[in-house]
Amino acid sequence: MSLRVAVVGSGPAGIYTAEALTKQATGPVEIDVLERLPTPYGLVRYGVAPDHTSIKSIALYLRKVLETPGVRFLGGIELGTDVTVSDLLDCYDAVVYCTGAMVDRRMDIPGEDLPGSIAATDFVNWYCGHPDAPSFTLDAEEVVVIGVGNVAVDVVRVLAKTADELSPTDVPAEVLDTLAESRVKRIHMVGRRGAHHAKFTLKELRELGELLNADVLTYPHEVTVEDMTDLSRQIRGNVDVLQSWSSRPAEGRPRRLEVRFWLRPVEIMGVSKVEGIRLERTTLSGGRVVGTGEFETIPADMVLRSVGYQSVPLPGVPFSEESMTVPNVAGKVSERQYVAGWLKRGPTGVIGTNKSDAAETVRTLLAEVTPGTAGRRLDDLLTARGVSPVTYQDWQAIEEAEAKLARKLGRGERVKLPGLAAMLAACGRAAREG
Repeated sequence: MSLRVAVVGSGPAGIYTAEALTKQATGPVEIDVLERLPTPYGLVRYGVAPDHTSIKSIALYLRKVLETPGVRFLGGIELGTDVTVSDLLDCYDAVVYCTGAMVDRRMDIPGEDLPGSIAATDFVNWYCGHPDAPSFTLDAEEVVVIGVGNVAVDVVRVLAKTADELSPTDVPAEVLDTLAESRVKRIHMVGRRGAHHAKFTLKELRELGELLNADVLTYPHEVTVEDMTDLSRQIRGNVDVLQSWSSRPAEGRPRRLEVRFWLRPVEIMGVSKVEGIRLERTTLSGGRVVGTGEFETIPADMVLRSVGYQSVPLPGVPFSEESMTVPNVAGKVSERQYVAGWLKRGPTGVIGTNKSDAAETVRTLLAEVTPGTAGRRLDDLLTARGVSPVTYQDWQAIEEAEAKLARKLGRGERVKLPGLAAMLAACGRAAREG
């Protein structure tokens, strides 16, 4: 008898969980990877910047897992709408939740909800072609990006590049058109701590310095680090690069990027829309960031908030509002229910971190769950409800349509289709109403 497991979410955590089940299980196993979108790979498809093709190539590895015997991809299935937790526990011996953390944390400052104050994830989803993303116009001339992590670096790089530079990537045609019409002239990337606390990698930081369309600079007093003795090689490299930018002259490129430190946002200013942001100079006291009472205002037409991700609750699944994760012990949530990835531990680590995390959850699951608990098949339940999942073959049809569009437009290997209806049409389906 096969062990039947449902994995909810087809991003790296979900697919690594499926892989760990196929490798660790001593007997036959049937794994259904459920995804609310018609496309797999989660953050790899919708969170990695389009010009970072080396990272996006992780999808080739994830593809092999979905093509492993005993693993099925079932897209277009949403927990809480198409199926419930109770349904899944009736149909599977165990359920693993792997839906990630794709909502931005809030800054909780006045003016945060003004038009023009935007969550970075919404902007990333837009240029990555996520079907849920809002549309954007880039008529702002001055933009402030709050945060100095890799996501913030991706955002400012996309804002600073020309449409021609991004044309070989998979950004949707509509996005590329908007980028071509961008009026952005000045970009500020702001961190509340010092240059030696920034979370970006040295590789990503150096990429910023190589931008062809933007002068990139820092301010000497903001990148000074008095003692670098105990800093890692990576951080020392970051500081060296940032300090080098404080002395190189501007060359009059069309755009200007200023990387700022020791500033924290206290208010987004404006009446009917964003007009600027008020920042307080900070320092460290007892290891904590504190304000100095010195303030600065940067005029801005758009503020992009990139201060971290957080998970959202799933219908019927326990959730801690304090940690913004599903409470668990080594991946176990409750009897026959498990969790992996950012939903389990919070948004920490890199994409590959999810592999060991998923392996731990699967070890816990296999030590406790035996085959034969499931009483019915999900296929029968979905048929009775008139729900037809998007299959892996359907997903391949979407991929082929994107490759065909790229050939038509003379752009790279693929161009993402514009929206859910277009993706479903590519595999011969119509969008569901409601």
